[in-house]
Amino acid sequence: MVQGYKPKNKKENRPELLTIDTTVHMHKYLKGRTFKKRAPFAAKVVRKVAKQFMGTEDNRIEVRLNKAIWSKGIKGCPTRIRVRLERKRNEDDDAKHELYTVASFIRLPRDGFKGLMTQRVSNDEE
Repeated sequence: MVQGYKPKNKKENRPELLTIDTTVHMHKYLKGRTFKKRAPFAAKVVRKVAKQFMGTEDNRIEVRLNKAIWSKGIKGCPTRIRVRLERKRNEDDDAKHELYTVASFIRLPRDGFKGLMTQRVSNDEE
């Protein structure tokens, strides 16, 4: 094998329980979207981002995050939103998926997005 080669079909080794803070640029996804469909679509975008970052099929949105998305009504979603994505273990025995992700809202000042990067939050269990 060539040095540094990784097969594309092999899954990455991800730590099981993980928490990250990231910014979702909603305007990028909502530009040109029909006004009456913006807020519901924004919630779907957050779920999609959670799936992309965490690799889980079961993605849940906390009530505070949902309220932040809908804060300006159905048409006026926030341009950017800071989100904490936390991967957790499913306690249900009947659960279809072993892990799930909870997306929660992080409150920032209005111009507080400058220079923020996606960062890992330390877990207490590790």
